[in-house]
Amino acid sequence: MMRNRSGARSSPRQPRRTRVASILALWLVMALTLCAPPVRAQVLIPADAIDRAPQLEQTLERGGRLEAQQRWGEALSHYEGAVREFPERRDLWERLARARLHYDLARRYHDTSFLQSLSELSETSALELYGEILTKIQTHYVEPPDWQELAERGLANLLLALQQTSFREQNRLQASPAALSSFASTIQRRMDVTVVKSSRQAQEVAANVARAATEELGLAPVAAILEFACGATNSLDLYSTFLTGGQLEDTFNQIAGNFVGLGIELQTKHQALDIVGVIAGSPADHGGLRAGDRILEIDGRATTAVSTDEAADWLKGKEGSTTELKVQDPEGNSRHIRLVRRRIEVPSLQEARLADAEHGIAYVKLNNFQRSTSRDLEAALRTLHDQGMRTLILDLRGNPGGLLSAAVEIADKFVSSGTIVSTRGRSMHEDFDYRAHATGTWHLPLLVLIDRDTASASEIFASAIRDHRRGTVIGQRSYGKGSVQGIWTLDSAGGGVRLTTARFYSPNGRAISSRGVAPDLIVQTVQRPADEESLDSNDATLQAAVQHARSERQARWETRSP
Repeated sequence: MMRNRSGARSSPRQPRRTRVASILALWLVMALTLCAPPVRAQVLIPADAIDRAPQLEQTLERGGRLEAQQRWGEALSHYEGAVREFPERRDLWERLARARLHYDLARRYHDTSFLQSLSELSETSALELYGEILTKIQTHYVEPPDWQELAERGLANLLLALQQTSFREQNRLQASPAALSSFASTIQRRMDVTVVKSSRQAQEVAANVARAATEELGLAPVAAILEFACGATNSLDLYSTFLTGGQLEDTFNQIAGNFVGLGIELQTKHQALDIVGVIAGSPADHGGLRAGDRILEIDGRATTAVSTDEAADWLKGKEGSTTELKVQDPEGNSRHIRLVRRRIEVPSLQEARLADAEHGIAYVKLNNFQRSTSRDLEAALRTLHDQGMRTLILDLRGNPGGLLSAAVEIADKFVSSGTIVSTRGRSMHEDFDYRAHATGTWHLPLLVLIDRDTASASEIFASAIRDHRRGTVIGQRSYGKGSVQGIWTLDSAGGGVRLTTARFYSPNGRAISSRGVAPDLIVQTVQRPADEESLDSNDATLQAAVQHARSERQARWETRSP
């Protein structure tokens, strides 16, 4: 969740002497508790009555296969889900850390904006960039920086990079495996006896290691320093990260709700590139692409084993430029299609309709919380009101969040008074209580749908509705991303950093991080409908919400009857 500029918990301090393997995992030792206030539920099965050993074994085996095949994007997604299922398993958190470092490295070395910085920066300017990042961490990060750990994380990132073929090839590194191993051992021994107590000393460590890598391995110092810079940010927590120029632009486009492209959402699955979503009215939509189609080639290049981010880079281009895709539909039929890149407005509302006209039950699906969301929702509500809306179901399932300000504005439409959310950070300007205003409040009955992918800004809204007893929250416990990130552009290069600056709390003072929002009514089994334009009987959560709305309306009617 971004404060007009989006995070997670930081790690505790580790012992002074540490090996590379433990450095890679030191940010992952999180105090995860899943305790929550009692909730009204349809069916509850005691956790100790379920044998989860087979599930854990399958989780570990699948993760191991993905790592062995170096499918780091899929491994990252796999372990993100795994630690939510088994938060007590430190080995899963360590695997998640490893997958993320590999994934981030691969992304950087397939990112043309990063490669351009790599070629253009001098050693001095790279050190200035690293210093600027350390200053941002010192000024804005939610926890006081531990300079020793930041230096160790940077070194761990470099040593991991030296193991990767893409890194060595891009930097024309000819050192033998024996030389790489000797360098890693020597540098680690030096690090073990080096004391780092300031950002200046952290910069000196990076400079000294970079020069040693140049002398012993022939590695350009800029490449080594940039790995220290990325290691400092990317291992703080799950959401803080270094942003390349391209990633920074994509982030700002996401906030604005528009971008130049084709309008498709991709997912790498089983070494194939699948389309999982198509934006209505986009070039992809007009070209006949649909969710379920598989992209086989992009401008003649096969997509087999290509990561989602690499494929996204291939699909990027200037407005008006063209790209040719070879696509296969679910039935196995292949075709070639030429598409022209256009500027696309990303809708914050996916759907707004009457789910039950007879009872006046309206349904609105929110995709995200961006700058236009409040305006778009207000317009949809007025239209639905004119159509006879008397109860509203607001669907936040799968909504990853977005802007803090947008979440507050949406909650303010339904909560007439009191606190919506509180943020608390290391600096006083991060401490703020966002309050509701009576003006413009919609007073109709409200039901909010959430699931395990409801996160960040969506959780701010859901927790405000639940704590104020303003409506009924239905579905599954939400993701548990209870922190705020800020985004800053770096002066020393064409990129930026995203840092966790605060944690947020519900109106009743509950922390959202690692806990999520507990629904009032739990629907244990949720299967998304294939046709979201209809009230599909397979959508158990939506069915439960409609039935609950009907029952509440009937109860109110009976109460009012003489």
